[in-house]
Amino acid sequence: QVQLVESGGGLVQAGESLRLSCTASGRIFSINQMGWYRQAQGKRRELVASLNSGGITNYADSVKGRFTISRGNVKNTVFLQMSSLKPEDTAVYTCNLVESSRLDNYWGQGTQVTVSS
Repeated sequence: QVQLVESGGGLVQAGESLRLSCTASGRIFSINQMGWYRQAQGKRRELVASLNSGGITNYADSVKGRFTISRGNVKNTVFLQMSSLKPEDTAVYTCNLVESSRLDNYWGQGTQVTVSS
């Protein structure tokens, strides 16, 4: 039983920045990985960024150099700092947590990010 709650989405112009936040709660015994996915209209869901328990990050090629994933000081919190946003970044962004025991995946409800030209 894990709950993920995202915040920080919104409507911005190209070139601007947003920071997404995700906080996990519930019966979390250990975390293998936390990350962010996105799904744009008419496209498949894709991994944007992930951060594992060892501090290793992974980014989609399309966001490298612009987005940064990090863990917060508050337990079970993860951020996605998005800079130099482009219209093609428009999507629903969803927080993901992978539990260590069975590598089960848990998902938030998603937050809309819209980038206008």
